[in-house]
Order: sequence, then structure tokens, then C-alpha cells
Amino acid sequence: MLSAMSTDTPLSPQLVERVLERLGFASRPEANLRGLTDLYGAWCQQVPSDNVQKLIHLRSHAPGPLPGDDAGAVLEAWLEHGTGSTCWGASSAMHELLEALGFRAHRVLSTIVFTPDLAPNHGTTIAEIDDEIFLVDTSLLHGEPLLLSRERETAIEHAAWALPARFEEGQFWFDVSPLLTTGSLPTRMDVIGVSQEQVRERNEATREWGPFNYALSVRTNRGARVIGTAWMKRIEIDAAGERTEQAFDRAKRTRWLIEEIGLSEEIVEKLPEDLPTPPPPRVATDAQDLGSA
Repeated sequence: MLSAMSTDTPLSPQLVERVLERLGFASRPEANLRGLTDLYGAWCQQVPSDNVQKLIHLRSHAPGPLPGDDAGAVLEAWLEHGTGSTCWGASSAMHELLEALGFRAHRVLSTIVFTPDLAPNHGTTIAEIDDEIFLVDTSLLHGEPLLLSRERETAIEHAAWALPARFEEGQFWFDVSPLLTTGSLPTRMDVIGVSQEQVRERNEATREWGPFNYALSVRTNRGARVIGTAWMKRIEIDAAGERTEQAFDRAKRTRWLIEEIGLSEEIVEKLPEDLPTPPPPRVATDAQDLGSA
């Protein structure tokens, strides 16, 4: 059994019930594998991985912490506007929701290994059930919990969100396939069981520079498909794993965000124009986050 961290900011029972109702649950899922599978599956279909709130905050020079610092605020924004969060906020929201439902959950600092010696740059969540560990990543949206085993390789086999995992040199690894790029990148789970404050620190480290600070990125599942947008393109990965891209103009993207993703008109109207992503301001060995999902 992994060591546990206490919940820093527990969700109110009222918020938990509103979230469950929006996800389609008539009653609370039980804290077992069936309940985890149902909950995570519903999340993958309805809570996007996106940087909408972050873009608006940064471009408006709003005071205060970055969106994603508070799990309850992430969920309230989803209920009101249909937005999700980047990895730090969404993974914390998942962690808090799982704990509120009686699951044994852990926040995890991970590193997407773009280059050697990067600082942790990806937040994710795991749950323990009957002495087994399951990954429920809120950025990759892999459809069902992924068993993590120290003895053998495991994988989600679905073509649209295939996700292999392995245990090497004392650490779990999995491969991410972000919409921003084609192909996959190895990702190492560095620290299991971190506090909300540590997650906030990693989120705040992206303020100066991060790949999700400049252009809109959205990812979610619809049935057996992945749909999303990056670099003013509509991106779809179908049930066979085939990727297609279609150019957007601003008006088409606005309609798509409202009609297909389910964002509120109010929040879409606040979205700034995309900007080119500049190179990171410091070298990869710096503590600056270089690849948050």
C-alpha cells in the first residue's frame, strides 16, 4: 500500500452531488473498481482537458493564482461554463472527487520526457483498490482506469486512446500522445502522494512560460472518438486510431466550442486570439515547467 496524503481542501458534499448529477449519476458510485471505471469513463466523455481558463487569466493579466490552484473552483467552472483545466487543476479535481467518494487516491508528479533532466511537468492521479494501483489521467482521458503493475506491462488497447504502461528501474512509466504533436512521449511517475501545495507550486511555475500559455488546446472523448483542437485546427482520432485535421477560422471554432464541446457562450467570447509559442526562457534543467499537460 502506498503512503497517503491528507486532503487539503475537501470538496463540499453539495458540490460533489452537483458534479455527480452532471456526470449522469443517480447515486454515488461505490468505492470499488466498478465505481472507479464508471466515474472515470463519465469524466472522459464530459470534462475536457483544456487551457481555456488559463488563457483568459494570463492574457487579461488578472490578479491572483492561476486557474487550477483550487480543485473546487475547477469543478465549479466546469458546472458553469463546461471548461476543464490543464493537468494540474484537473488532476487535483479528480483526486478530491475520488477522496470525497471514499476512494484511496493520490496526486502524482510526473515528467513527460521531452529531453533529459526535466523537472516534473505533468500532474496526474492514481487510485488504490484491493492493493492494486490504477491510473486515471485527466489529460490523456484514456477511457477506463489503467492498471499499473510492477510485474508486467499493461495497456489500454483502445485505438483512439491507446496507453501502454510499464515498471522500470523502480518507477512507473506510461506513454502520452498529446494532440499538440503526433506520436507519443515517455512519461515517468516521479513522486506519488504529494500535497495540494506542491501541485500549486508546479502550476504556478508555468506562469512565465508553458506550452499551454499561448494557443487554445482542447481535448475530450465523444463515444469511441477523441475530438479536440490545437493550432486553429479541429482534430479527431477515430475508433480505428486514424487522425484527421481540419483548419478552423475563428467563427467556426467558436461554434464548435459551444455546440460540440459544450462551453458557455460567455466563456468562449472571452477567449483571446492564439499567439505563437515562444521557446522556453531557460534551459531544461531549470525548475521551470517545460511541458505541462
